[in-house]
Amino acid sequence: MTRSNLNASATLPRYARVLSIAGSDSGGGAGIQADLKTMSALGCYGMTAITALTAQNTQGVRGIHGVPPQFLQDQLDAVLQDIGTDAVKIGMLHAPEVVQVVAAAIDRYALRNVVLDPVMVATSGDRLIAEATVGELVNQLFPRAAVITPNLDEAGLLLGRTIQGADELERAAQDLLAMGAKAVLVKGGHLPGEEVVDLLAMADGTRLRLASPRIHTHNGHGTGCTLSSAIACQLALGHTLPDAVQRGRQYILGAIAAGADVHTGQGHGPLNHGWQPQAQVVVRSGVV
Repeated sequence: MTRSNLNASATLPRYARVLSIAGSDSGGGAGIQADLKTMSALGCYGMTAITALTAQNTQGVRGIHGVPPQFLQDQLDAVLQDIGTDAVKIGMLHAPEVVQVVAAAIDRYALRNVVLDPVMVATSGDRLIAEATVGELVNQLFPRAAVITPNLDEAGLLLGRTIQGADELERAAQDLLAMGAKAVLVKGGHLPGEEVVDLLAMADGTRLRLASPRIHTHNGHGTGCTLSSAIACQLALGHTLPDAVQRGRQYILGAIAAGADVHTGQGHGPLNHGWQPQAQVVVRSGVV
């Protein structure tokens, strides 16, 4: 494409674009499948670069087949050179070489609105990331992400300690910021009690405490993937990070509630991603 064509295309109507860099869930409840469902429900155009194939269902992960780093790079180049993106959601990265490919792509294409969900443990308890990858994830992607979204298990693995109460969320967030993150959403859903508390902490000192009544359900598979994708969608639609987090959280609470009593499989079922679908958003002249 020539420079004149690029300049002309910048003024043409297009969709709000979100790229998911994540693993595939054959059961459809998490990973890129959940990401694409979320993006469609929130009116965005979803794209993927698959990092790994998993054989899994609602009961657990049976196997993981990593995508070769060069092929991941090919996927990223194919999508970004042609379509581009307004936001990025990063999920399962199983090996240091994969992290390096993603970090290089962020720099090469000057990607913004990057939401990093440091996927390490599945809802079933299965570990999804190699130990050697954790350090690379912190060093390469924490500084490049607009926000990271660990749950308590993931935050505990990153910090090397257990987080046992809502009063510890602030310290955990501050310590994760000290590791190079620009902003951290620490998700407190795994804590006991009838109130779920999440904390958004930003490097500029901004703090946003988000609390809601617990929704009792056995269908929690893919909640982390869904929330991080929802936040990426809201950033792609032009919202600030605090607003994007609040809007993304509202969407996932609705998805959990709408699917709370539905039976899918024999284990941890999925959310109802299509509980309140939005029309696909068209961006005109850079304005949503």
